[in-house]
Amino acid sequence: MARSGKASDQASWTGFLVVAFGALGLIGAFGTYAAQLPFDRAMARSQTLDKVLLASKAPNAGEAEAALRPLLGESADRVLSGTDPIETRVAAERARMFTEMHAEAAIYGFRLRCYIAVFTLMASVFGAMVMSFGRSS
Repeated sequence: MARSGKASDQASWTGFLVVAFGALGLIGAFGTYAAQLPFDRAMARSQTLDKVLLASKAPNAGEAEAALRPLLGESADRVLSGTDPIETRVAAERARMFTEMHAEAAIYGFRLRCYIAVFTLMASVFGAMVMSFGRSS
């Protein structure tokens, strides 16, 4: 009878570890899809590009565009100077920016999923070690 109680305890611990580490892995994996930093940056830059288009039609276009220069960051020179119409420069910058942000998001997602996989594997090894201590006693 003592043996079946020990087996029952072992099964309970095994079930606990499987559920705990399985939940950790699933939560982490789904959490990586919520990594919105590149998307948020792209949306903020896109809104600034919309403001540039509006500013270009304002009576004091030069001042309005100069006020937006810090918000444009590295895009400022490409957007605010050139011989093409402002609409063409903004469209080109928007396309470049979305391509860059898409690539950045893919890199972040891949790295995060790798981290989650490694941590889940480490948690499983830890669980196996915990379970082996129960067997030895």
